[in-house]
Amino acid sequence: MTAQDTIRFNVPAIEGRELEYVRTALDGGHTSASGPFSKKVGALLAEASGATEVLLTTSCTAALELAGMLTDIGPGDVVVVPDFTFTTTALAYARAGATLRYCDIEPRTLGMDPEHLATLMDERVKAVVPVHYAGVACDLDGIRKVLAQWPGATLIEDNAHGLFGTWHGQPLGSFGRFATLSFHETKNFICGEGGALLINDPADVDRARVLFDKGTNRQAFFLGQVDKYSWKDTGSSFGLSDTLAAQLYGQLEMHDQILGKRAAVWNRYAELVAPVADEFGLTLPVVPEGARQAFHMFYLLFPDQALRDRALAGMGARGVKPTFHYVPLHSSDAGRRFADVPGECPVSEDVSGRLLRLPFFNNLTAEQADRVVGALRASLLD
Repeated sequence: MTAQDTIRFNVPAIEGRELEYVRTALDGGHTSASGPFSKKVGALLAEASGATEVLLTTSCTAALELAGMLTDIGPGDVVVVPDFTFTTTALAYARAGATLRYCDIEPRTLGMDPEHLATLMDERVKAVVPVHYAGVACDLDGIRKVLAQWPGATLIEDNAHGLFGTWHGQPLGSFGRFATLSFHETKNFICGEGGALLINDPADVDRARVLFDKGTNRQAFFLGQVDKYSWKDTGSSFGLSDTLAAQLYGQLEMHDQILGKRAAVWNRYAELVAPVADEFGLTLPVVPEGARQAFHMFYLLFPDQALRDRALAGMGARGVKPTFHYVPLHSSDAGRRFADVPGECPVSEDVSGRLLRLPFFNNLTAEQADRVVGALRASLLD
């Protein structure tokens, strides 16, 4: 088996006019943040999400950090995050000095469990940060019902997986005071590294622009609101290079086509895996009624970790590269260090040991999908 024959877990792709736009950005001379392509991307994302303001950042991590600054999260505060998520959902707030409480996930969509969330809330909780895992809406109704009892807690959606997904027709990323997006090379729409902060409350816009632009009111100056700009607040250099925004705009222009491709891959997997799932007791992803998913990944839950690990090893030996996903935050060294109180998240622990993600990318062919599922079944028969 050669490297060329291997089916990788992820293969980034050029889908439209990305190279042309990058050249235009270079020729235009504005390659730093807040350039012409940044404005085009911001307008497109605002239209898609309904956000009042969109700020393109160097990563989703940076967007999460900016949301924390806008929420004035710091020492003495508590932030609730899903136990089953990437480290940066939590790291952004631990870095600000907050402590963390880890919320277990519910077993259907693998999103934050509102029942467990209710037991974690008190006056010290400054923010709750749910994740729309795999681009499928978490239980937003349940989470918002809990937060209605705690008006001091801000809802920040980590929507790294879910751009163009919806819940009962409303875009994911439009439910919280803030939401964050990722354009990392493993996401649906990519520019290598990048992110965005969606601001849904107009009252946050002015300060967000200041924090985004190194603590200055530079944007107000460019808008003609002041005659010069100066240092006004804390902040950082969050902005995404316009060169990367140009690549991203080429991707987002093709969002219907990209989502169509990914839907075709997802649906083919669902069809091919169904008999294997019945044969070996696997569980396919659940998309609840009312949710339109973003087709970010295709995962399987195995009956136990031993069978999952056998599939990982056997598929790898056959030139197919699936992977597992998150290690529960509460069980990690840093997770324990930054925890507000020790906690238990049994569903997260169970799911982490049984979950396998199949190779998933825009241009994965029908033949490759057949080979992936064939390698899966053969591995389980070993």
